[in-house]
Amino acid sequence: MLEKGLKYESVETVCDANTAVAAGSGDLPVFATPAMVALMENAAMMAVAGNLPEGATTVGTQISVSHVKASPAGARITASAELVEVDGRRLVFAVRAWDESGTIGEGSHTRFVVDRERFMSKL
Repeated sequence: MLEKGLKYESVETVCDANTAVAAGSGDLPVFATPAMVALMENAAMMAVAGNLPEGATTVGTQISVSHVKASPAGARITASAELVEVDGRRLVFAVRAWDESGTIGEGSHTRFVVDRERFMSKL
């Protein structure tokens, strides 16, 4: 059962593979905005994964975040997601990311519950 308050935290360390240089989103060796977004989405997906019906998953449809601080190589990044709204199949999460020195980004993320087979059959 999906209820408000479900939470999860995803963690990764800044390395060459998740920098702005590697992502092509910038030319500095700092944690990339696309990597931060992916970590936030992962946290949201995982927050509800254990509470979905058999054969269901969630897909991201919208994300609105700010990335307010750079994180250097070696920094430990944690992204959290908390389910704050359930409207049928639509799920809204408050997302936040931080490193050892504080918040690096925050915002909201929307996902929809879908049947895996039906979703893939439409592609």
